[in-house]
Amino acid sequence: MSFLTTALVLASTAQAYHQINAKVAFRKNIDPIVQPGEYTSHMHTFFGSDQVTVNTKTSAEAQTGCNTNDNPNDLSIYWIPTLYGVKGGDRIPIEPLSFKAYYNNIGDAEVTFPQDFKVVAGNADATSQADVDARSRLEWFCNVGGGQGTKDASAFPTSTCDRGRLQAILTFQDCFNPATMATAYSGGEHRQNSNWCPTGMKRIPQLRFSVRYDVSAAGSWNGVAPLELASGPSYSFHGDFINGWLPEAAENLMAATDKREWQPVGGPGRAQACTPADPDPENGTSDWAESVRAMEGAGNNAVAPTVPGATVEAKETPATPATEEDDICYRKRALRAMKRVSRIARLSVRI
Repeated sequence: MSFLTTALVLASTAQAYHQINAKVAFRKNIDPIVQPGEYTSHMHTFFGSDQVTVNTKTSAEAQTGCNTNDNPNDLSIYWIPTLYGVKGGDRIPIEPLSFKAYYNNIGDAEVTFPQDFKVVAGNADATSQADVDARSRLEWFCNVGGGQGTKDASAFPTSTCDRGRLQAILTFQDCFNPATMATAYSGGEHRQNSNWCPTGMKRIPQLRFSVRYDVSAAGSWNGVAPLELASGPSYSFHGDFINGWLPEAAENLMAATDKREWQPVGGPGRAQACTPADPDPENGTSDWAESVRAMEGAGNNAVAPTVPGATVEAKETPATPATEEDDICYRKRALRAMKRVSRIARLSVRI
């Protein structure tokens, strides 16, 4: 989706929102939603509560963890496929500079997230723009400058980003069925229902991931980016979420009434003095090459190289700590696009 389209969406649906800033907890080849009980997933980078294993299923489990979210009332677990810089046979893990979870359109929501709610957005098997659900609004872009050239919205930039600054945006489903926990996107195809959700579903706040990286370690490029997700090409970016909001705070999340404004969310949670760590260090791995071997050994299809000349031999480097940055650049670009829309509208009136 282009910034012009994004701006139109924002202009028509802007509502009160809340924002969570989270640091990296750890990375590991597990996915308790998609592959429960198995250590054969592609690599993921985890944020929020560190109480996540192959068997994690409930909010209560998440709420016992050491938390990297900046709101102590949110012990949710968030995760994404790990991004790697590709240099021949080497895979260099690139940890996010910042990870933000936005809770948008709260004013449109009918209910808050229930305990034990979990959801996945995006298509981990996508290899082209056609495989990407347009409603997820998956977009990769250089958030400082650079990366000029025509590309798919969900593709990596075709040239080096200024200062190495790369950003990804992913939007989650905003409808769910209280009986089955199934999720879906709201939309005009469901306009017969007042909440614009499929029949039997309730509207919830819409979660959006915003992830910033410094990809300088991958080097410069003109054409195919020397970057690869653990799940494959850029189109395969996806996000997972297990609700860990304390129940009182989850209800407070619904109290936002001022449109287009950030709203604080309070609750009984208290800041922790702890260091996040893998709660199951004896199993699984944070090493890319080992994760590929585990996938192959289980009969899973290991991710084929997506960068010309790349091989599956890997050399890992330690994870680097994340720093916090906001989405000011993204908002400015969207605002500029909205101004262009306004100018176009005025011009059309003159014509």
